[in-house]
Amino acid sequence: MLVKQLDLPAIQPFASAYINESSIAMKHFHYSYQHDFNKRLADLDQRTFMRKELAACIETYMNELPISDETKVSLSALKEDAVAVVGGQQAGLLTGPLYSIHKVISIIKLAEQQSKDLGRKVIPVFWIAGEDHDFLEINHVYTESGGKLKKKGYPERVLTKKMASDIQYTLSDMQSWIDEILAEFGETSHTAKLRKTLYRAASENQNISKMFAWLVMDLFKDTGLLVLDAADPELRKIESSFFKQLIEQHATLNQAVLSQQEVLKNDGFTPMIELEDDASNLFIRVDGERQLLFNRNGEFYDKSGRTYSLEELMAAAESTPENLSNNVVTRPLMQEWLIPTLAFIGGPGEIAYWAELKTGFEKAGFQMPPVVPRLTFTIVERNIEQDAKELDLSVNEVISRGVENEKTHFWEEVKDQSLCTLIEETEEQLIEQYHQIKHLTSEYDPNFNQVVEKNLNFHMKQLSYLQLKSDEAIKLKHDNILRKYDRVANALRPSGGPQERIWNIYYYINRYGDSFLDDLVKSEVEFNHKHNIIYV
Repeated sequence: MLVKQLDLPAIQPFASAYINESSIAMKHFHYSYQHDFNKRLADLDQRTFMRKELAACIETYMNELPISDETKVSLSALKEDAVAVVGGQQAGLLTGPLYSIHKVISIIKLAEQQSKDLGRKVIPVFWIAGEDHDFLEINHVYTESGGKLKKKGYPERVLTKKMASDIQYTLSDMQSWIDEILAEFGETSHTAKLRKTLYRAASENQNISKMFAWLVMDLFKDTGLLVLDAADPELRKIESSFFKQLIEQHATLNQAVLSQQEVLKNDGFTPMIELEDDASNLFIRVDGERQLLFNRNGEFYDKSGRTYSLEELMAAAESTPENLSNNVVTRPLMQEWLIPTLAFIGGPGEIAYWAELKTGFEKAGFQMPPVVPRLTFTIVERNIEQDAKELDLSVNEVISRGVENEKTHFWEEVKDQSLCTLIEETEEQLIEQYHQIKHLTSEYDPNFNQVVEKNLNFHMKQLSYLQLKSDEAIKLKHDNILRKYDRVANALRPSGGPQERIWNIYYYINRYGDSFLDDLVKSEVEFNHKHNIIYV
């Protein structure tokens, strides 16, 4: 495994300014993510956390997950004075797109680095957003077939706003879907072992979120990683008192974020969080569905028409906190209250929306942790590298902007330009001749124009068909080269975007075995804003 680096600017405007440490971006945060870890550690040491309760909760949650001695070391350290590097993600099927894996690796790497730099135990913590209810965002994996990307959705439907942690699957359906995915990936010497692992993950769990947690820990159990599910009922009990604070402060916090958004607008940035004036930034679960809460004239309500008094919500926070959950505004606040967070690992979108929360953190009595841009990777397989070389394509250029221009240029060179020109000239002549026909026939029968138009359209369609069949014949002649362009694009910049948004980690594990991820975790990469190109 060879690592090379590439300067690849962030597409998100605010994230780009932040990564470059522009003052106009940095002023929206309390700490420098480059230089303030000692300061952050000192600030954390002035606070108290429910360490033993949190560690016990995580330990109970992880009892049924793959763990190692390193996991136990992290749990013991959390009970004492360890701090954490934290990041989170939705519970995607089969761990979702690669960016989830990249985020976990970033958390682990930064925790290792800061443990050495600070001389203090820093543990990696992955926060699973099991409370999220958008199943369509997490219910699929992409594969490739015949040069085309295919979105392979999980077949069972979820028609209500259930949290991922409440979405149970049928084991036989899940295992059949796993078989379909592996068949698309292709049989290798590693497939049988991988199928056994994925089957076990499905059989030992019942819901989407817990299966995700199992797979993450199976991949990273030797790193000391801890995982927790935001929707864990036992975790909610610990969070009960802070839910009360969030309920009491709902208006203050909402106004703080709205005000911060205005500051960002004045600085030339577009806010990421869509926030209404009467938002309470909390969800309540009613009849198994999450309902977002609002407040008008002192009364809480949801979009289904139910109303709630302050006293009712405070009672829910006390007795049934598992029915409450956070949104994009309050989840970071809950994380800050709950976990001694040395740093938060974020992607470009997260960096942008966390900038909107600075005043909200202050109103809640906190300072925002250093927000560290996560590591990014593109994996380049040997056959793809060879294809790119044969096409005279630079891997760096493909990762940066794709192959569409080069593929179009190749096609323009090989297609029958003479035939194209002749067909275009024939079309122009036909249009002119039929214009004259219409002029003559309209003198004695205006309605006859419809017959003329229909006849013209028939001939135009025939000419288009002729062009199409000619193109198909030429494409067939050059099929080998055109397919290479498609393979390179699908592998390195699928659908015109980053590889990490489409491909799944198990595609690579199926091809290269378990050692692939181990090597990736151990690879020499730095938090230097550069894009890591991994040659395998």
